[in-house]
Amino acid sequence: MSSRILIIEDEPGVIRILTDLLSAEGYNVEAEKDGRAGLQRAAEGGFDLVVLDLMLPGLGGFQVCHTLRQQGFDGGILMLTAKGEIEDRVKGLRSGADDYVVKPFHSDELLARVDALLRRVHKAELTPVMRFQFGGVSVDFVRMEFLKDGQPFTLAAKEFELLRLLIKHRGQVLSREQILKQVWKEQAFITPRTVDVHIAWLRQKLEANPQSPKHILTVRGEGYQFKR
Repeated sequence: MSSRILIIEDEPGVIRILTDLLSAEGYNVEAEKDGRAGLQRAAEGGFDLVVLDLMLPGLGGFQVCHTLRQQGFDGGILMLTAKGEIEDRVKGLRSGADDYVVKPFHSDELLARVDALLRRVHKAELTPVMRFQFGGVSVDFVRMEFLKDGQPFTLAAKEFELLRLLIKHRGQVLSREQILKQVWKEQAFITPRTVDVHIAWLRQKLEANPQSPKHILTVRGEGYQFKR
């Protein structure tokens, strides 16, 4: 699956250069020109890397970066800016950025830094999720302990595996076929409808309003997506 990169940058020329450069490497690239819009798009999930300018309309890059980390964004953040003073670099790194590139940049250096960041992000994704919190739910996959609003509840084996898969790939849309392959392996007589049924069971246990879920979402025609 191609890595998804979000560019948050207000200069059309820079957006065009970055989009062409990164798309040519096979990355799935999207862009926003406003800080607030970029924050919202990044927070929706599914991005492996955010390339973030500092001087943005709506909301500055430092605040976007800091807020994303507070919201639990665990993808890479590469700050790209004309401000090259050491104080700005330190502030950017302390706000949650992983790396910092100063404009004008050399394309080879930028691609090398993007590649290095994505390798780190994907390596981290291989680490199993041990504990996770969302809404009023607390999940401990190690101890097999699950709390909703402080009250314990239980999960069946397949519900457990399904929830762990959704959380591991939070923000990404997983098709029914992908879920079947990961959770049910090669079991015979299992159909995509099985996924729908187990999703409904999870919503009944986890969502405050199962009829209007906030965390386990249906993406029409594509599959399911977990959002914190």
